Amino acid sequence: MATIQNFSKDDPFAVDEDFGGGSESAKNVGNQQNYIHIRIQQRNGRKTLTTLQGIPKEYDLKKILKAFKKEFACNGTIVDDEELGQVIQLQGDQRFKIQEFLISEGVPKATIKMHGA
Repeated sequence: MATIQNFSKDDPFAVDEDFGGGSESAKNVGNQQNYIHIRIQQRNGRKTLTTLQGIPKEYDLKKILKAFKKEFACNGTIVDDEELGQVIQLQGDQRFKIQEFLISEGVPKATIKMHGA
C-alpha cells in the first residue's frame, strides 16, 4: 500500500517557533513601544466621544480625568475594558486638546497616536 505524500500530521496553521512566531513573541512585538491612543467615536447626531487609552500605570487616571474635565469644560469617565485596560472617555471632540495637554505635561509626542483625524 502506497503512502500519500499530501497528508501529513503537521499542522499547516501552526506557528513555527524557529521562524520567530509564537504567541509570546507576538505580544512582545506589540509592547516594544507603548503608545497612547486618542480616538473619536460618533454618537447620536453630531455628538462625539473621545477615548484615551494606553496611559502608563504610574499615572493616576482619576487625577488626569479631573484635570481634563476642568481644563476642557466637559464630562468624562474611566471605563474598564478587558482587552484595552482602563480607558478615559470624554464628551465631545477633545483630541487636539488632549494631545496638547499631554505634550505640555512632558509626554513625548512620538508616543501619542491620534486616530480619526
